[in-house]
Amino acid sequence: MDKIRIAICDDEKNIRAYLRALVRKLDSESEITEYASADEYLSNGAEHDLLFLDIELNGRTSGMDGMSMAKRIRSMELERQPVIIFVTGYEKYVYDAFDVGAFQYLLKPVNERRFAEVFSRAAGQIASEAEERKRTLVIQCGSENRAIPLQDIYYVESRNHKVVLYLKEGELEYYAKIGDLEEELQGRFYRIHRGYLVNLACVEGYDKTEVMLANGDRLPLSKKYDDFTAAYLRFMQYEGKF
Repeated sequence: MDKIRIAICDDEKNIRAYLRALVRKLDSESEITEYASADEYLSNGAEHDLLFLDIELNGRTSGMDGMSMAKRIRSMELERQPVIIFVTGYEKYVYDAFDVGAFQYLLKPVNERRFAEVFSRAAGQIASEAEERKRTLVIQCGSENRAIPLQDIYYVESRNHKVVLYLKEGELEYYAKIGDLEEELQGRFYRIHRGYLVNLACVEGYDKTEVMLANGDRLPLSKKYDDFTAAYLRFMQYEGKF
């Protein structure tokens, strides 16, 4: 994979240096940028794959500690959200960390073995996501072929003799059979209804009658609830989310 772009944001210079040294022991090729404050990180505007973030970040200038900074990052429309690993001196903040989708946390003083374990898993997830982004659905629109990244598709709807792809950038309609797509995309997508095929990565919730997607749409669940649940759990386990 490409070099991992790593940011270390901590107002203590010695902590930044220590984390940099730990990263270098494990990955000599990664790009590492250090930031002493939330302001410095946010004003830089660079996107990173992995962010080590001090929860108790001094917010005298910006008014933002590490948790506030993480919330700001999660609210931004980025091409790629960073994997966030919180670094904290207090275990009481640990549960708050997961409210902003933190990958993991490290307690200060950071244990080298624990760091290696967490970094290895984070790097594995970043590599997996990079490979996933390369996966596409190739479709024919008129006389042209288009490659649509699977991660950009919320769901597919069958409409007469066509299908409609509900994408992050809008809708795209073309001639195809939803049954053929179901077979081609099995594992990542699930047929919840004769007219709908959903991207399991975009499922935000579900009950026995409907599935809620990341774009806010709610679709009917007419297949067996237990079958859908099993398929969803298999997918999440494969993706390392459970």
